[in-house]
Amino acid sequence: MAAPAPLLHPDSDPSFAELLALRPQLRMDPLAGLMMEEVPLARIAAAVGTPTWVYSANTLRRRLATLQSALDDARLGAQVHFAVKANPNLAVLRTLGEAGAGADVVSEGELRAARAAGIPASHIVFSGVGKTLAEIRLALAEDIQQINAESAEEVEMISAVATAMGRTARVALRVNPDVDAKTHAKITTGKSENKFGIAIGDAPALYARMATLPGIQPIGVAVHIGSQITAGVSAYRTAYGHLADLVRALRAQGLPVERVDCGGGLGIPYRDEPAPHPAALAGAIQATLGNLGVELMVEPGRWIAGPAGVLLASVILQKQGAERRFVVLDAAMNDLVRPAMYEAWHGIVPVTPADFVAAVAPADVVGPICESGDTFARNRGLPPLEPGSLVAFLDAGAYGAAMSSTYNNRPLAAEVLVDGDRFAVVRERQTQDALLAGQRLPDWFAA
Repeated sequence: MAAPAPLLHPDSDPSFAELLALRPQLRMDPLAGLMMEEVPLARIAAAVGTPTWVYSANTLRRRLATLQSALDDARLGAQVHFAVKANPNLAVLRTLGEAGAGADVVSEGELRAARAAGIPASHIVFSGVGKTLAEIRLALAEDIQQINAESAEEVEMISAVATAMGRTARVALRVNPDVDAKTHAKITTGKSENKFGIAIGDAPALYARMATLPGIQPIGVAVHIGSQITAGVSAYRTAYGHLADLVRALRAQGLPVERVDCGGGLGIPYRDEPAPHPAALAGAIQATLGNLGVELMVEPGRWIAGPAGVLLASVILQKQGAERRFVVLDAAMNDLVRPAMYEAWHGIVPVTPADFVAAVAPADVVGPICESGDTFARNRGLPPLEPGSLVAFLDAGAYGAAMSSTYNNRPLAAEVLVDGDRFAVVRERQTQDALLAGQRLPDWFAA
């Protein structure tokens, strides 16, 4: 049997105070405990229960404004379309829509959510490698701003559906530039072996084909090279450089190119790692695409929503194992799957002032699901935590609730929006009855 991995000293991780110092939406009040904006998280837990997702409306607005300002300062005039896949909650979408963001959607459900949140169809882009005929019909019926086509086969589908409906689809061609974004293998999307987009060398012929098809108005090109990109912006510069060359080549053939969709993927620091600022992304766009006279758009998701959310959880018990201490929470991998799926690191901060300043010792933080993979952190420095103690997972506003499931027949957690000194439940906790709703026993069991 292999020797157990040595316990890491908790000082190797940022302290609780260091984590909060980088997240202005959170602060530790000496009496009320951990606050999001002006609301104690303990008050939300008492009113709503745990596990619960909590989102900061002002953080959503602030980060959107920071990104838009960086683009404006570079004189790009770029539109921001929030990637709905990161967080499709209607209150989150409404907050961002009212602040000026459009939506990038990848399914019928996301399109309907964006429209229900009040985002106009004229500010919605439909991306994704596998749009169904029904989804294409809905996009055309809603008259959305743009469909990003990802294959020759999809171009033909869009043409057929649009012609049958008597519509003209505004279509951008998503290209695959074969650029390595140096991110996790499961979320890289711009390499040649990935399923996304058209090989950039094949794009001119297909774009010319689009211009001859009925029901299609080719309006530009699109690219997206991955998610959680933190290794600088060199990959963006390379991809956008290839895109600029493509635009020039298409125009040399007499083909119209009005718009370039630059995608998203800008990463955030979950721990204390460096991450590029929106100004660096804007600089990469300006240097490569800024002189082409095209409309520009970006599709951020995580960068806007990630730091705006926490997952609030309660301690069920502490268990002293043969080799390590386990802190067992009422949240599980069905709620926050990123650690199990991507080996992702999330800050875990105690909510009460006493726990925040207590001495820490290594512990494994786990959930109650019947899998060893239901582990949020190993050897994490935490104080002794009594049953009922509250902790908050940081930077959980993107790909948190959106990726949750009902594995082990666990209900989906509630979602709450905080805005200043007020909060509201924006998605009710799923009930046990709702878990069984829609299931039916065959008639023969009755016999």
